Amino acid sequence: MQEYIDRKFRPDRRPPVSANTIHDNAAIVGIGQTAYTRNSERDELDMACEAIRNAVADAGLTMADIDGLEAFTLERTSMPTLVGALGIQNLRFSSEISYGGGAACANIMQAAAAVTTGVANYVVCYRSLNEASGHRYGRGDGYATYLSEAPTLHYGYYFPFGLLTPLSWASMYGRRWMHEFDVDPDDIGWYSVVLRENANRNPNAIFYDKPITIDDYRASQMIVEPLRLFDCCVDTDGAAAVIVTTAERAKDLKQTPAYILAAAQASTPESEIQTSYNRTPMSGLPDTWYVGQELYRVAGVGPQDIDVAELYDPFSLGGILQLEELGFCERGEGAAFCRGGDNIRVGGKIPINTSGGLLSEAYIHGYNLIIEAVRQMRGTSTSQVEGAELTLVTGGPGLPTSGMILRK
Repeated sequence: MQEYIDRKFRPDRRPPVSANTIHDNAAIVGIGQTAYTRNSERDELDMACEAIRNAVADAGLTMADIDGLEAFTLERTSMPTLVGALGIQNLRFSSEISYGGGAACANIMQAAAAVTTGVANYVVCYRSLNEASGHRYGRGDGYATYLSEAPTLHYGYYFPFGLLTPLSWASMYGRRWMHEFDVDPDDIGWYSVVLRENANRNPNAIFYDKPITIDDYRASQMIVEPLRLFDCCVDTDGAAAVIVTTAERAKDLKQTPAYILAAAQASTPESEIQTSYNRTPMSGLPDTWYVGQELYRVAGVGPQDIDVAELYDPFSLGGILQLEELGFCERGEGAAFCRGGDNIRVGGKIPINTSGGLLSEAYIHGYNLIIEAVRQMRGTSTSQVEGAELTLVTGGPGLPTSGMILRK
């Protein structure tokens, strides 16, 4: 942790880039999703099948080609049932990642490792959830169920004091960050406004054609101080899937590949699931910082080279703090960097969450961000960044997390 506090990464602790078999040797070749809604009236298995079939068709493959599956440990579909429902002939590889939203890019990393080492040829990474109408993570009772599925004992120290939801946990370190750096609350609102602008160009977004202004943000309901209604991600029903294969196979497929230049995971000492209050500094995201350092090292680039950032934002502060940890601005300057919105809009210094992000497009545990990153590399986004060559994607902030850099 000292290197994080000193902001000095020690690359000598890692093997050289040439030893990383993922680097530029794997690609995302298919993307698929369902409609994003507030009440799907379907089960997660049905939605997962639709998203995966759409991804397979998008890649120009058949289900007979698929021999790998990657998912969250939180996934409520059964892999054997899914294999049967899809007609996959022989599942040679399967894996699951924990840490909730921190798993988003880790799934892609595992899939890339599988295809580049020959364990599988085509791996589907997917997420399906009825977050709005069913199993809700934003409610205390939702997390009580979660605890019975994946015990995380540290919550026993927080639940008795009323810290029952992710938003309440985030408000603790968010408030500390605002205190340390004398953050103007109005500056935070610009993050939400810009993402809503992006969503208003995206017909797939939950908040398509529903603009907000900075005055609307200021007037929105306070949920858990300092986070208002428009700081919160949108509960969503839906599914999304991507297909990973080798760079060599990708050349012969239907779509323009999005090559995986780097992928990384990180978990630091005293890291908990969004309640890491006992480490120094409490107001930072060291797991994200380490992921960023490793991504830049393996990819051979820096933050100045990134054209688009798709940042996992279950709440606005999570996205803003990642701007700092990933080097797009200095520590403590994230809110001021967002002031007025121009730095983070398309055409700005670092366009972010161009489909609307988790706040305004959908909350599919970050998979919609991965799909949007691929669209940016294909040139098909509804908020396309002109000449985009590199897109950075992250997993959830404030917990063991992951990230990746895609190239055109």
